[in-house]
Amino acid sequence: MFDTATLPGNPGCYLFLDKEGTIIYVGKAKNLKKRVSSYFQKKDHDPKTRSLVAAIARVSVMVTNTETEAFLLENNLIKKNQPKYNIDLKDAKRYAYIELSNEPFPRIGIARRTGTDGSTQFGPFVSAAERDALIHIIRKIFHLRSCRRLPKRACLRYHMHTCSAPCIGAISEEEYRRDVNRAAELLKGKSAELLLSLREEMAGYSAHEEYEKALTLRNQIIAVTHLAERQHVERPKETDQDVIGYAISDDTVYLMVFSVEKGLLSGKQEYSFDNREDFLDEFLVQYYADRVPPSELIVPHEVDEAMAGYLSERKGKAVQVTVPRIGEKKKLLDLVEKNLEHAFLRNDLKIRDLQASLGLADAPDVIECFDISHLSGTAMVGSMVQFRGGIPDKKNYRRFKIKTVEGVDDFASIAEIVKRRYDRLIREDAELPDLIIIDGGKGQLSAAGESLRDLDVTVPVIAIAKQEEDVYLPGEMLPRQLDKKGMALHFIQEIRDEAHRFAITYNRQLRKKAVIPETKPKKSRKKDT
Repeated sequence: MFDTATLPGNPGCYLFLDKEGTIIYVGKAKNLKKRVSSYFQKKDHDPKTRSLVAAIARVSVMVTNTETEAFLLENNLIKKNQPKYNIDLKDAKRYAYIELSNEPFPRIGIARRTGTDGSTQFGPFVSAAERDALIHIIRKIFHLRSCRRLPKRACLRYHMHTCSAPCIGAISEEEYRRDVNRAAELLKGKSAELLLSLREEMAGYSAHEEYEKALTLRNQIIAVTHLAERQHVERPKETDQDVIGYAISDDTVYLMVFSVEKGLLSGKQEYSFDNREDFLDEFLVQYYADRVPPSELIVPHEVDEAMAGYLSERKGKAVQVTVPRIGEKKKLLDLVEKNLEHAFLRNDLKIRDLQASLGLADAPDVIECFDISHLSGTAMVGSMVQFRGGIPDKKNYRRFKIKTVEGVDDFASIAEIVKRRYDRLIREDAELPDLIIIDGGKGQLSAAGESLRDLDVTVPVIAIAKQEEDVYLPGEMLPRQLDKKGMALHFIQEIRDEAHRFAITYNRQLRKKAVIPETKPKKSRKKDT
């Protein structure tokens, strides 16, 4: 049975590998943790799935930002690796394209693969609904034909004004070609250039008092404007890219390389090694010593000036090294970091980094966090969430109605719920946490510490204040300066935010009950007349 507890709940792709390390199955998921877990929890698999599960020796995941990206990544990985247990659809290796045929009067339709007959494809499209809607709109705007063979007489589409009927000579080849070129510009995403051209032509017709033609163009302009706002075409890029991200923990470098081929994720490589000065430059030299570099290398910070020359020499043409700050390339870097977190920087590393940052004697495997919530002093409640092994342990969440505090007093309220929580654990001889976190500043920390001293509880306790995200420790006048981008602070924030969410949820439930009391509906009485 595989331990799937550490798998992310993000969308992405999962890869099953056998004992030789061969990829035997690639799948996509909206929630990786739930999907992968289902293979090992269900007992009523069909024979082929049972055979697959029996052959799995290792699971690897690739996180994506959206489910759509997961579709595209899955498609690429299946084509590249041809896993044994994936369905081999020989006639549907890629998602569908929109095609403009190579004919005197080109038709618009759907293609499953890039053409070799001179036709032009646009896409691929993940969503068949979006693709079909786009074809329908372009037919209406530019009146392009969709029939495979030109008929000898006009069809219903001509009479519905959605086809210009080249079959009966209702439009010249030159005029039809102009509309085809406009449709191509729109499919390429060049709607701004197309709109400029249409407006200029409409103005010319108006100046010559050809109002019917000007009206046709005006309708096209309106339709193109609306379409440009909702178009979702995945256009392949010409360049290939490698995206490299890393993180450092306990003097170990955890590094990941994402390969992006023509705008689509195609694979990843994972590495870990001892931290040393200029490790990234050394890694790049070794990594590309036996493989061809991409056209562009995306990295998180500057590398040696000579690196671009080295990579270009290995490739045989120029290689661009980019350090993005904003935009799509920065999003790719962020995606690598997200995958790093789930591949390497799992919960044990978050815990160890928190231990080092706070100077704790032991790793805080069990952490409990307290928060107070109220609305102008009403529905005063407290919450406690527990994280075990770096992840939420929701069966051990607790919520409290404030019993001994009058009015708004966050300090006293924190003191109350902390004392109630650990007084009960002591009486029940239950396990105490390894770390206590208080949502608040020095005042809340002091109040919680007093309650713990009264109970003779020596568990480490800290507080995190929301505004500046300052972390306070007992006995320290100034907040502890944690790395703003480090795992430790992010982990504390994650726990605090969960406690805050849980408290607000309980607060809303109580306020809702107060506004809508549970009373039996009265029977209506008929008024006297």
